[in-house]
Amino acid sequence: MSVPQTVARPEPAPATGARAEAQPGVPAVEVRDLVKIYPRPGGGTLRAVDGISFEVGQGEFFGFLGPNGAGKTTTLEIIEGLRRPTSGEVRVLGVDPRRELDQVKRLIGVQLQAAWYFSLLTLEEMLALFGSFYPKRRPPAELLATVGLTDQRRAYVRQLSGGQQHRFSVAAALVNDPEVLFLDEPTTGLDPQMRHSLWDLLRRLNRDEGKTIVLTTHYIEEAELLADRVAIIDHGRIAAIDSPRSLIGTLDGLGHIEFATPRRIDNADLGRLPGITRVESTGNGVEPGSAAPATYRLAVSEPKAAVGALLDWSDRAGVELRGLEVVPGSLEDVFLELTGRELRD
Repeated sequence: MSVPQTVARPEPAPATGARAEAQPGVPAVEVRDLVKIYPRPGGGTLRAVDGISFEVGQGEFFGFLGPNGAGKTTTLEIIEGLRRPTSGEVRVLGVDPRRELDQVKRLIGVQLQAAWYFSLLTLEEMLALFGSFYPKRRPPAELLATVGLTDQRRAYVRQLSGGQQHRFSVAAALVNDPEVLFLDEPTTGLDPQMRHSLWDLLRRLNRDEGKTIVLTTHYIEEAELLADRVAIIDHGRIAAIDSPRSLIGTLDGLGHIEFATPRRIDNADLGRLPGITRVESTGNGVEPGSAAPATYRLAVSEPKAAVGALLDWSDRAGVELRGLEVVPGSLEDVFLELTGRELRD
């Protein structure tokens, strides 16, 4: 049997142990000039986190959006006390994890990207065991009801579906009734239905229980729908922090035009039209003019002007545009504008 990685386990504590309560006006998370440098195997160094600063307010749903390797997980692990920074300051509800780690462990709940559980314990038995490590704890029955797993209380983790396992990981992270909940890529590997179900659970925890939630993700829709504010992070640096709506508002009209054609056309012809800044298409490698259908996605700086120019061009060229649609800008466009690359790169 192996110790679960869902919660950073403190030493067993008596039920009467002291615990600091959240003080009004104190940020849930405060990070100042945080740096983490790793040595490279072949020599040199890697700055995984490169001087970032931010705050998360109590009761806020805060999202870190960025590609794999951007520094999201390293930042969370430093805040949680699982990894030491090279330099910089971190506080969780005013407590320094480097100096008072046991106190921080009682204030936070953590769901890591990978978790391992005892194979011979039922869900309720594991939650009871995890709770015994903390002076303040929530009853297993209450936790399982919160995540919709009451009927599975006597099941083993191996008997759960992927979505149910993710829900159980959230329940395990809530066992000490934390003030701040950290979730690292919580919906990775889930199908859309399971993902939306977990989103609903996280919304309830934030809205109904007032939990501060800090989430890392590389899913655009997840950040847009859940987070009050989003930090866009790339190469260990924060490029911008604001609400999704405000970040998208900085695009000043940027968006996309999407359509299909019955035959392949030259991307260069589209790229020369006014207001079009980038052309993406299927069917690359097919000779322009070939009778092969293709779909196109055009990044545009001025949608109205670009649509007019595109329609004029299609009339002159005799090209039928099928399913023409103007798509508003998204956080993915913001990321591209700020970093010069796509989130999927």
